[in-house]
Amino acid sequence: IGYSNIPHITYFLIFMCFVYIMTVVGNVFLMSVIYLVKTLHTPKYMIVFNLALADLCGSCASIPRVLDVFLFDRTDIVYEDCLSSMFFFYFFTDVQSWILVIMAYDRFIAICFPLRYHSIVTKPAIAAMLLSVWVVLMSISACIVGLFDRHSFCGSLVIQYFFCGMGAIFNLACGDTTLISNIAFVSFILNPILPPIFIILTYICIAIALSRVASPKERLKAAKTCTSHLILVAICFIPLWYINLAYWDNRDADFILEILPNIPPLLNPILYSLKTEEVLNSIKRLLGTKYPMKNHSILGLCSCS
Repeated sequence: IGYSNIPHITYFLIFMCFVYIMTVVGNVFLMSVIYLVKTLHTPKYMIVFNLALADLCGSCASIPRVLDVFLFDRTDIVYEDCLSSMFFFYFFTDVQSWILVIMAYDRFIAICFPLRYHSIVTKPAIAAMLLSVWVVLMSISACIVGLFDRHSFCGSLVIQYFFCGMGAIFNLACGDTTLISNIAFVSFILNPILPPIFIILTYICIAIALSRVASPKERLKAAKTCTSHLILVAICFIPLWYINLAYWDNRDADFILEILPNIPPLLNPILYSLKTEEVLNSIKRLLGTKYPMKNHSILGLCSCS
């Protein structure tokens, strides 16, 4: 019932449709560019590709359900669908968070150990890190959802929030919930507590390294490369902290902060990838090979004039 009595619902629906369409288009386009351009087959863009994949899957798992509730007035959900929604939301959110950690690690090695970067940040090393993130977080999320499936609900079946959150379901469960409470606490520590701590530590090390050896021009250049990542980290984790604390404290989360977790998947391709010179040049090369005759004719007209 968290969706009830929302003012200006039409504007919200339009906004969510826009967010969903642009998220799908932006992330699919970015993944296609990385896949098609061989010069982007590097450890850095392996990380970016996985972030885009997690963003795409997370948005497809959450936003269509929200639109379905509003468009068709379906305020109930089958329990199995509720658990599936909870699994995909937490799984892809956790994956996004830890991929941001791997991105921070990539920046840390590039700035603090530039001469050893290509020997440390290799394709096998990054592939192993990314695979570990997907497998471990999928196992934890599946374990939590599996434990929820074993519980009964002898009281209210009304969720006071905007989606099937872990805290919302936990507060409705009957019987001994100690085990699932402990595992959920571990999950809460893994995300959203540990990732921002690791990211902050990497940037402290980066700041110390830059203050010792870099010139002002190099510091400015490094700051520009890190600013986009830090903006994404802030947008990603601040609403997650608030929502998790609200659920576990049994309080209503603010509606706007409920929507914010859907914004990073929209902004990630724009802020971190599509505006970089390397990706823009790759897009130009793709378009040049796609329409070579058109380009030649334009060049010919320019030379004649």
